[in-house]
Amino acid sequence: QVQLVESGGGLVQPGGSLRLSCAASGFTFSSFSLSWYRQAPGKERELVAFISSDGRRTIYADSVKGRFTISRDNAKNTVYLQMNSLKPEDTAVYNCLALPSLGEGYWGQGTQVTVSS
Repeated sequence: QVQLVESGGGLVQPGGSLRLSCAASGFTFSSFSLSWYRQAPGKERELVAFISSDGRRTIYADSVKGRFTISRDNAKNTVYLQMNSLKPEDTAVYNCLALPSLGEGYWGQGTQVTVSS
């Protein structure tokens, strides 16, 4: 069956770094675009970063540009989110989303990122 499993979250101090991973199985990973979303307590879910199926196109939220980098390894069926210069406002649950060109997408269960001193 389809699975998306995020990992790499945790507690980090402001200015620190984390790398999130989302490992996929059960579908043709290379045919799907991938995104990272986040949701902080009391706030709406927001798009953080997007990468196209071939990895050639990326999009970032203004709040993370220059600090976060999305990448994918189609051989490992994994998408990554490298997060540098983390700020307290980056604290949220981070989810990955796999979207085909047509049809519904698949969500992972989420991983918690907490930025605090």
